[in-house]
Amino acid sequence: MKLRKTCLTAVIAGFIFFGFTAGFGFDFSELENAVSEHTLDNGLRILVMERHDAPVASFITFANVGGANDPKEYTGLAHMLEHMAFKGTTDIGTKDIDKELTLMKTEDSIFYELRAERKKGRQADTTRLAELKQAFADAIEAAGEYVEPNAFDHILETEGSVGLNAGTGMDMTIYMMSLPSNRLELWMAMESERFYKPVLREMYRERNVIAEERRQTLDNSPFGRTLDEMKASAFLAHPYGISIVGHMSDIQNYTRDAVKEHFKKYYVPTNLIVAVVGDVKSKEVFKLAEKYWSRIPYRPRPEELATIEPKQNGERRVELEDPAQPLFGACFHIPNSTHPDWPALQAMMDYLGQGRTSLLYENLVKEKKIAADVGAFAGYPGNKYPCLALIYAIPSAGHTNEECEEQIFTEIDKMKDELLPVEEVEKIKARAKASFINGLNSNMGLAMQLATFENKYGDWRELFKQLDRINTVTPEDIQRVAQEYFTKNNRTVAKLNTI
Repeated sequence: MKLRKTCLTAVIAGFIFFGFTAGFGFDFSELENAVSEHTLDNGLRILVMERHDAPVASFITFANVGGANDPKEYTGLAHMLEHMAFKGTTDIGTKDIDKELTLMKTEDSIFYELRAERKKGRQADTTRLAELKQAFADAIEAAGEYVEPNAFDHILETEGSVGLNAGTGMDMTIYMMSLPSNRLELWMAMESERFYKPVLREMYRERNVIAEERRQTLDNSPFGRTLDEMKASAFLAHPYGISIVGHMSDIQNYTRDAVKEHFKKYYVPTNLIVAVVGDVKSKEVFKLAEKYWSRIPYRPRPEELATIEPKQNGERRVELEDPAQPLFGACFHIPNSTHPDWPALQAMMDYLGQGRTSLLYENLVKEKKIAADVGAFAGYPGNKYPCLALIYAIPSAGHTNEECEEQIFTEIDKMKDELLPVEEVEKIKARAKASFINGLNSNMGLAMQLATFENKYGDWRELFKQLDRINTVTPEDIQRVAQEYFTKNNRTVAKLNTI
């Protein structure tokens, strides 16, 4: 028996009505018992939750690879591969695969020559550079003649897909969509095909798309640039300090061979998780998975990162100037999301700066009116490895970063010296519980969470222990993490000053 979506919504509404009393619990047994799991011989893990409310299903393919795994000189490669996954296969997206592959080899050959000449710097032959640039542009154009643009997306959209998308984080890459449940086999065939027989077509054109992304989100964004430089200052060793989109010079020098090698290393069945939630039968899902996903050969799961960020022993500061609105940011090193302190750290961030009732919003925005906006959250820029708690403020007109800084650090110091009232902590916990439960209120939300917890803990069942983790938080826990992590020596401060 499944817990229907409407019932879950009603339970959430009931929690709100009764004020989220400290003792409330939630029986996840029906949801947990609705989950089936299966591992193929090649190592692919498959999770299925049957929910027969409507004839639809949501699909997640979770790849345990993100920006933190990018190789040196090829930063942003995980993000690049996400783009490439929509370019089709040897059968989808081409007018003539043999001719296309031949022309793609020509592209690669010319680019290697062009890149080698560029690396000569001042000694490069300018005439030769111009010739190679033109030849490269011609080769891209020639290969493009055999491409059927957006063919992969078009097939799925024609068959009723909704929410066809993907996203790359520092810790993972996720591919998602929802389809009518009678298109289960279509999803199995196409999703497995793009990781079985991918064709990295239009790669050199797509580099330009990614370069433009970087310009918009970082190079031409004062806020983005400030936070990026703060992050880079906070992480001296760990790759969390490098932008997920990559350095511009790396983006412009991607080679197809480098992308292939990254794909072969990380897009292996042992490093993938498939989650399906909706109007499906588990046995049918597993049968189709054996038929389609088993075509991908076994390869060992890649090792996790060994780099550990050394302890920070002094405050670091970054200041930028720009004709833009000012911004203040401060970040503190904290453990990863499976650490026992994580729930208390999240509670502290909620109290400080999440929402219009948070301490900093009430103080800086409503009362003192020195800020137009404030925010705080844990898990920047990822949370698989030790990461950052980030607090920011946008000063209001006529006020300064320094005013915001003083007030923010004053409030943090108070949290170190004084216990939060028990009733305040209960409100924080109630919000966390509601947010968590609300995230399970859709097929897609459930599929995402199942895959995430399976990857994070190695066991999807940990998802249903989340409320227990939240319930354990006490005022003493919040005070302790404030004292331990929110110190001057453990922080990096960034300011964007208006000129």
